[in-house]
Amino acid sequence: MHQDARRQQGVTLLEMLVVLVIIALLAGLVGVRLLSQVDRSKAVAAKAQVESLKSAIESLRADIGRLPTAEEGLTLLTVAPPEMSNWFGPYMDAEIPLDPWGRPYRFETDAAGREYFLYTLGEDGVVGGQGAGQDIGKLPPAAQ
Repeated sequence: MHQDARRQQGVTLLEMLVVLVIIALLAGLVGVRLLSQVDRSKAVAAKAQVESLKSAIESLRADIGRLPTAEEGLTLLTVAPPEMSNWFGPYMDAEIPLDPWGRPYRFETDAAGREYFLYTLGEDGVVGGQGAGQDIGKLPPAAQ
C-alpha cells in the first residue's frame, strides 16, 4: 500500500519525455510557419518601399526635368546639390531605406537617362531566385 501511494505522486521519466517530444514537435511546426510569414512580410515591405521610392523619383523628375545620374543615385532624393535651383525636396520623409535584408536598393538608368530600374535582389542578393530570394522591382534587361 505504501508503494502505491509513492507511485501515484510523481511523473515518470517516460511521461516527461513524451511531453517534451510533443512540445518540441509543436514548436517546430509553429517555428516553420513563423519563418515563412517573416519571409512574406519582408517581400511585402520591399514592394511597398520600391513603390514609395518610385513615387519620390517621379516627383524629383517632374521638378528637375531628368532622372538622377548613376553618380547621384537615390541620394538626390534627400540631398540637394548646391547648383540645382529647381530641386524642391527632400522627396523622402526620412533617409533612403535599406531593403528588408539590410542592403541598399539598386538604382540604374538606361544609356539615354529616360528609363530607370529600381530593385532589390531579395534575401539571397543574386539575380533571379524564388521565394525569399525573388528579385523585387524593375530590373534592367541585362539582369533579367
